[in-house]
Amino acid sequence: MKIHEYQAKQIFRNAGVPVLRGQVARTPDEAAQAFRDLGGPLAVVKAQIHAGGRGKGTVKEHPSQRGVQLVRAADEAAQVARNLLGNCLVTIQTGPEGQTVRQVFVEEGCDIARELYLGIVLDRAAARPVLMVSNEGGVEIEKVAAETPELIYREHFDTHAGLQSYQVRKLCTRLGIQGAEARSAERFMKSLCRLFVAYDCSLAEINPLVITRAGEMIALDAKLTFDDNALFRHPELKELRDLSEEEPAEVRAANAGLSYVKLDGNIGCLVNGAGLAMSTMDLIKLHGGEPANFLDVGGGANTEQVTEAFRILLGDPNVKAVLVNIFGGIARCTTIANALVEASRQVGFNVPLVVRLEGTEVDEGRRILAESDVAIISAESLTDAAQKVVATLK
Repeated sequence: MKIHEYQAKQIFRNAGVPVLRGQVARTPDEAAQAFRDLGGPLAVVKAQIHAGGRGKGTVKEHPSQRGVQLVRAADEAAQVARNLLGNCLVTIQTGPEGQTVRQVFVEEGCDIARELYLGIVLDRAAARPVLMVSNEGGVEIEKVAAETPELIYREHFDTHAGLQSYQVRKLCTRLGIQGAEARSAERFMKSLCRLFVAYDCSLAEINPLVITRAGEMIALDAKLTFDDNALFRHPELKELRDLSEEEPAEVRAANAGLSYVKLDGNIGCLVNGAGLAMSTMDLIKLHGGEPANFLDVGGGANTEQVTEAFRILLGDPNVKAVLVNIFGGIARCTTIANALVEASRQVGFNVPLVVRLEGTEVDEGRRILAESDVAIISAESLTDAAQKVVATLK
């Protein structure tokens, strides 16, 4: 689950991670009032969307405008907010369609001496979180990782013991931080690592992380992503979810107990099991097709879930064919076959449907489909299914 920058900064503040003062605004007048309330000679107006690259992003309706802009007066803050609110911001992470800006964050100015990068992710190979820092703050970290990976410094840390002082000293040496700046960095990095573990984060990222001329380390940006599977431990975080920032089909699928991720292809996939779903998508691509989604209906899928899955798949105008790949284990092939027949009656299949069944009660499941009036292209194996569904589009 992702949250907005202003929400992440409130969590930072509560955890002792230094951030600047700021206010959320949903109208131009609120942005102007926020500038006056902050009381400084300048402020920054930031579009709030769940995507990075806002500083270099452009507003579709106002191409000269960026998603992050410096302002020096209340009227200027209102004008920038007017150009952003209700319009689409296109960044390197949104794709050409962009995302609609529904709120902005007006933050006080800062006397910046240096810009750095800091991020924490879970290193699954090491089974530990890893803290990453770089002198290349304020730019796309993906570009740094691809072109100059040696400029990213890493320290793994234990989830119980936390980041250790000697590790902070190593990172500060590599970053050229010393004296009062190093002491500020130690407090900052340790607090952020504790926050990462305490909130079951999958990502904590600050770009840029700045050091002021007074030697204080401050999070000028804030991005937090939480592990959905751990949200039951943090009911307060659920209140921060912004459904308007999420893909509607993915929200709908989650409410039905389905694991669904929308992709850019034209072949819909309905599969039981995450690994099998990924293998199915791989084979579709191997044979020249493009999957339109990842969809795992799970081992205990019932008629209602399968029907809803087809509604979601066929609701995507890009889907021109559907591949159903079921390996009956916990879910019997007869159950899936009956669900497919019922889904056909309720939803109606208006694109080619390729079905591959294997596993428990497979013969009976195939008989049910063969005797139904559902237009189905049967496949004997996963390779056969992938080849047939790609062929329907050619």
